[in-house]
Amino acid sequence: MTETASRELAEEIISEIQAKKASNIVLLDLSKISDITDYFLISSVSSNVQARVVADVITEKLKRGGHPFKVEGYDSPHWILVDSYSIVFHIFQPDVREFYALENLWGDAPREEFPDE
Repeated sequence: MTETASRELAEEIISEIQAKKASNIVLLDLSKISDITDYFLISSVSSNVQARVVADVITEKLKRGGHPFKVEGYDSPHWILVDSYSIVFHIFQPDVREFYALENLWGDAPREEFPDE
């Protein structure tokens, strides 16, 4: 997937997870600083149920588009990771997000924040 296609997919998914009340959404552009992935999309949720709903929205969008992916943490949803290779989606409950502080770890990455709706 091209970087532009990855960015477009990320924006589409941001819109869909905002509709499910994911909050504090941040997109980190790792394309110039990492060989692992093009983007990290980080979001917060307020409960285990909401974490699973957001993960389901992401995986359904990826399935419909024929994008390969894997999911980790679905059974213990304080942090669910959906890896579609060009985008890694991190769905955190706030305390876990604060503990791991991925935004600080990748602080040199260009960052875009998406306001809560």
